Amino acid sequence: MGFTKREALDFIAENDVKFVRLAFCNLFGVQKNVAIMAQELQSAFERGVCLDTALVEDYVAEEDADIFLFPDPSTFTILPWRPSHNRVARFFCDIRRADGSPCDGDGRILLRNAVQKASAMGLDCQIGFEIEFYLFRRDENGDPTLIPQDSAGYCDVAPRDKAENIRREICLTLEEMGISPQSSHHERGPGQNEIVCRHTDALTAADQLVTAKTVIEVTAARNGLEACFRPKPLPGRDGSSVHISMSVSRGGVNLFEKGNDPEAGRFIAGIISHLGDLCAFLNPMPESYLRFGDDVPSAVTWSHRNRNQLIRIPASRMELRSADSSMGPYFSFALLLESGLEGIVKHFSLTAAEAPDGAIPASLNEALQRARGSALVNAVVPTKALEAYCEQKQEEYLRWKTRMS
Repeated sequence: MGFTKREALDFIAENDVKFVRLAFCNLFGVQKNVAIMAQELQSAFERGVCLDTALVEDYVAEEDADIFLFPDPSTFTILPWRPSHNRVARFFCDIRRADGSPCDGDGRILLRNAVQKASAMGLDCQIGFEIEFYLFRRDENGDPTLIPQDSAGYCDVAPRDKAENIRREICLTLEEMGISPQSSHHERGPGQNEIVCRHTDALTAADQLVTAKTVIEVTAARNGLEACFRPKPLPGRDGSSVHISMSVSRGGVNLFEKGNDPEAGRFIAGIISHLGDLCAFLNPMPESYLRFGDDVPSAVTWSHRNRNQLIRIPASRMELRSADSSMGPYFSFALLLESGLEGIVKHFSLTAAEAPDGAIPASLNEALQRARGSALVNAVVPTKALEAYCEQKQEEYLRWKTRMS
């Protein structure tokens, strides 16, 4: 259960918490934070904590305007890897302008808006995730290399799997922070691993995915390794994805547990119809499209048998398998939810077994063009945020293309 402001303040006062980290994400889902002293938290709740946007890389605000971080008390947690004396707490924050209006680049607010839209339709969306990542060795200077920690394969065990204890530490740390990991195992690539987390409401799931990546990175560093979420860090080896599981309920009844429920089909059809427009967010790196290779997933199945699909419906949810581990969860989850809701509202039909041709763009450049031209993306993502996102990703693509030529 999430904390209230009063509960968070009382816990901090009674449990030797001296520092509070106010966390937020930039346009690309990269976590940033500001640390304040615990006695300043009451003021942060009431008036926010000011940041100079000129110094906040990859953020969107009015020119020369400040932004303010307002901690969300329901996201309160202790950072277990910090000292137990003079403890450190963390909140995720909403980001607002001086007049109290939301900032264009705040993905948490966009996702909250999508959740509220679903609620107004009588729907509740739950999201879970499976995140893949590589563990690489560091060199004698402590800099990361592309040498995998081990040469193990899918579901191998020690001694071939050298990450057993690291995954154990990750899962225990997540549990301490109120997150429920379901399972973990070694993936197919050398040094590649996966953590699976339980379903929860969409906004909490996005917060938890950001937290999970932080815990994975911190735990890897504490063990002398580098965690990598790039979609295709090793040529010729498996890429890293994040499988996004979504379920939709009406009146407490999960639509995906009702067999071929029309609303469930429309929800999926909405996502399929917009998927190419969303790839700039779901697959945000130039190498994302190398991960797909020549075997672009396209089919949709209502069976648990075929795991090599774009979307699966194993039993009580739909599972999107095309997204990268590098994606920012707030924009991505908001766009997926809005796409599914549009499918329900407009009665989209899931009549074919396969997605439309070209569901997955051939490159990041094509994905950005499709995002810019998408009515849905433009309706969900504020204009300045979309322009800033696409401009920076376009520059990233051009730099990558130059290196590859």
